[in-house]
Amino acid sequence: MPASTAKVTLSAVDIKDDHPATPVKAVPVVNKSRVSAQAFERIYGVLNVAGLGFLVPLLRMSRGESARIQLSQFWKLAGVPVVAMALFLFCWSQLSSHIVTSLGQIPGPAAVWHQVGVLWSDHKAERAKREAFYQRQEKRIAERLAEDPHATISKILFTGKPTYIDQIFTSLKTVFTGFVIASVIAIPLGILSGLSSTMNAAINPFIQIFKPVSPLAWLPLVTMVVSALYVTNDPVFEKSFITSAITVALCSLWPTLINTALGVASIDKDLLNVAKVLQLKWTTKLFKLVIPSSLPLIFTGLRLSLGVGWMVLIAAEMLAQNPGLGKFVWDEFQNGSSESLSRLMVAVFTIGVIGFMLDRVMYTIQSMVNFSGRR
Repeated sequence: MPASTAKVTLSAVDIKDDHPATPVKAVPVVNKSRVSAQAFERIYGVLNVAGLGFLVPLLRMSRGESARIQLSQFWKLAGVPVVAMALFLFCWSQLSSHIVTSLGQIPGPAAVWHQVGVLWSDHKAERAKREAFYQRQEKRIAERLAEDPHATISKILFTGKPTYIDQIFTSLKTVFTGFVIASVIAIPLGILSGLSSTMNAAINPFIQIFKPVSPLAWLPLVTMVVSALYVTNDPVFEKSFITSAITVALCSLWPTLINTALGVASIDKDLLNVAKVLQLKWTTKLFKLVIPSSLPLIFTGLRLSLGVGWMVLIAAEMLAQNPGLGKFVWDEFQNGSSESLSRLMVAVFTIGVIGFMLDRVMYTIQSMVNFSGRR
C-alpha cells in the first residue's frame, strides 16, 4: 500500500505527550433567568421605596406569576385605598351641605377643586405680570443706553404679591433650613450621648425640659433675640425667614437627638470591643462602626423631626405673619369671603400632601444610604 494512502491507527497508549496539558479555566455559566429575576427584584424595591408599590403586582403578573394572587395584592394596595378615598369624598360632599359657619357653607370637593384651578390661574397671571415688567424695564434700559452709553443704570425688582405657589416654596425653603440646623446640632450631640453615659446624663435634663415646649412659646423669644442680634443695613436673609427657621430648629431637633442617642447606645458591644482590640482610630470607629450601625434609628429621628418641623412652621408663620403657607391660611381666615373656606381646604390638603412627600423623600434617602441589611 502506498505510504501516501496508508491509514495510521493510534491508540491512547501509543500517544506520548511530551508537553504537559495547559490547564483550561472554567467559564462561569451565567443563569440569565436568575439575573433577570434579581433585576426585577431591584425594580420592585425601587417602586416600593418611591411609594409606587401598587405597580409591583402588575409587573409580577406580566412576568407570568399567578394572576389570582397578584390581582388580590393589587386590590389591597390600590383598589382598597381608591375605594376608601371615593367613600371619603362622597361623605364629605353629602355632609358639607348641612354645615354652615360664619364664613358660609362648608365647601364640597368640587368647590375646593375649583379653587385649586383659581389659585393656579392667579399664579400664572402674576408670573405674566412679572415677565412683562422685566421686559418693559429691559426695553427702557436699552433705550437709555442708546441715548447715553455711559448712563448709570439701576434695575428695579418686581414687587408683586406672592402667589400661593410662591408661598409653598417659601415654606419649603424655611422648613429645610430649620431642619438642617436641627440636624447639625442633634446628630453630633446624639452620638456623644450614646457613646458616653456622662454626656447622656448632662444632656438628658435639657431634653426633658425643652422637648415639650410649644413653638408658640419659642417664637416671641426667637423674634426678640433675632431682632437684637441680626442688625444690618444689607441683610442676606430676611428676619422673618431666620426667625421661622430657628423656631423650626428648636422644636424639631429633639426626635433626632433622642433617636440618634438610642441608636448609638444600642450598637452591638462586640463591634466596639473589636474596635478596641484592633486599636482603631476614633474617626475610623465613628465612621465605620458607630454611624453605619445606628443609621436606621438616626433616619427614624430625622423623619420625625422633619414632620414636626413642617407642623411647627405652619403655626409659626400664622402667629408671626411670616411669608408662607401659614400666613396664607391666616389671611384667608381673616378675609372672610365666600371663597375663603374653599381656599383654606386647599391649604389643608396641600400641607398634608407636602408632609407626606417630605416623609417619602426621607424614607427614600434612608433606603439608599442604609446598608445595615447588607452587612
